[in-house]
Amino acid sequence: MTVDVTRGGLLVTLAIVGVIVYELRTVLDFVGIELPLIPYMAGVLILAGLAVWFVTLKGGWRTDPDGDEPA
Repeated sequence: MTVDVTRGGLLVTLAIVGVIVYELRTVLDFVGIELPLIPYMAGVLILAGLAVWFVTLKGGWRTDPDGDEPA
């Protein structure tokens, strides 16, 4: 099984997930449940590391070896 993913796609996905989690943290802070920022940042970095490790383990990054074909 290979994972068909590009580095840019993975980075965009991690950025979107990070923003969603941060906004949930902000909403919880507004409600009255305070969460510290350092564990959040550590969690995002761990998630990024695990995602890169998983992609590398399952076959690496998708690459286009020849690029566009001439017409």
